Amino acid sequence: MTNSRVADTLTRYAPYAGPAGALVAISGILAAIWRSATFTWTGSALSDLGTASGTALLFNGGLVAGAAVGITYALALRRSSIAVASSYALSIVSMCLVGVFPAGTPLHFPVAVAFFLLATGTVSVDGWLRRATRTGQLGLALAVSHLLGWLVWLLGIRPGSGLALPELGGVVMFGGWVVFLAPPVRNDG
Repeated sequence: MTNSRVADTLTRYAPYAGPAGALVAISGILAAIWRSATFTWTGSALSDLGTASGTALLFNGGLVAGAAVGITYALALRRSSIAVASSYALSIVSMCLVGVFPAGTPLHFPVAVAFFLLATGTVSVDGWLRRATRTGQLGLALAVSHLLGWLVWLLGIRPGSGLALPELGGVVMFGGWVVFLAPPVRNDG
């Protein structure tokens, strides 16, 4: 396949890559939760799923595969905003790195924090750019809700010591934005 054919194929499928990648990553997380005998929403972190022998491949593999599928979505997002496209790409790379560096490895914490910050930044920037629209306002509300979830958790208002609930807020925020709220990027022509 020639370089121009590869570029044409990537451009054609890029609008579908983000939602497909989000669904792959979320499916991996949900499958790992379903398979885990020890995971609890109040006592675990989602990343705990990436260290257990029965769930590590599902969780880490789902994040890496979701990133591999979803990264070309940044090409489609460029039509709307270079800032949103760039932030999205960095979010996806950091999501991939969460799967590459599981909990307990030295780089896990920085890449996990980077993912949640970049994902929140992506949704916030897009929401701000489209703040005059209902979709933009919903994006901003998702980002604020995610930040409030972490604030409540950090203030100690929580049902347990686990991080899974505020992390779930980030997954819902970013996945929901990619699948339902991201700028229209479909190439119908």
